Amino acid sequence: MSPRADRLFAYAYLALSMSLVGSYVALSKPLAAAIPVFLLAWLRFGIGGLSMLHWLRKPADEKPMTARTKRLLFLESFLGNFLFSICMLFGVSLTSAVSAGVIMAAIPAVVALLSWAFLRERIAPRTWGAVACAGLGIALLGLAQPAATAQASGIAERATNWVGNLLVFGAVLCEASYAVIGKKLTGTLSPKRITSLINVWGFALVTPFGVYAALRFDFSSVRPGTWGLLVFYSLAASIWTVWLWMTGLKTVPAAQAGVFTVMLPVSAALVGVFALGERLGAIQLLAFTLALAGVVLATVPVRTRM
Repeated sequence: MSPRADRLFAYAYLALSMSLVGSYVALSKPLAAAIPVFLLAWLRFGIGGLSMLHWLRKPADEKPMTARTKRLLFLESFLGNFLFSICMLFGVSLTSAVSAGVIMAAIPAVVALLSWAFLRERIAPRTWGAVACAGLGIALLGLAQPAATAQASGIAERATNWVGNLLVFGAVLCEASYAVIGKKLTGTLSPKRITSLINVWGFALVTPFGVYAALRFDFSSVRPGTWGLLVFYSLAASIWTVWLWMTGLKTVPAAQAGVFTVMLPVSAALVGVFALGERLGAIQLLAFTLALAGVVLATVPVRTRM
């Protein structure tokens, strides 16, 4: 396969990964309403871990992990799995989905800054332009909040919004760190090994909280459809999105890959429209156009003069 084809496949992996993240972030609202957050996270890591036990086996050609690689694996799971899940699940439950979308628009810029600071990657002007398009598009999407929704927000709800917004921004920092650390790990471990190992760490980190929540929870109150949604959430969050992202990162610089995180809020909004019955108007369509223009700007090859 040619280098250009490899890069196109990598772009597809990154876009699909973030689209799946956006879909399960949107669908986590009904899950968090039915199952306590810590129990939900524990079940997610448990189901994901059982589904990829065979990925834990060390390949014959894999070199022994250094202490630095082990530390990076822990940080990747702690920030990208554990803290991201907790901040996002609690944050979305305390603020509006619109506010969360505006805040998540900062992910590409944060990824670019962290890539420059820690990976010493050069940030091309086109990448900064793509980041600007992504941020402007999702910010515009946030401004398109229906008036009815704004009027329905009570004083008590607005008082807790700042806490939710702060938690969502914490999730932004976690997601950006996840992208940058993942780039380091793909140089030494395969995407499957990274996916399985950080899931084990995530399960270990959340187990004390999950067990405590499970002992106090009435499992018979959960509807069959919610269990099906939980299985999708677990497989998407623990396996599919991580493997796709790590596979794409093997070819694409972290700063450029960060632009694809714009697909997260876009996907979340589309799930809200087509699965949750929310309305999509002209402003939202313009926002999506700007966001996707940023992805095109970052990925279309530059023609070189002969």
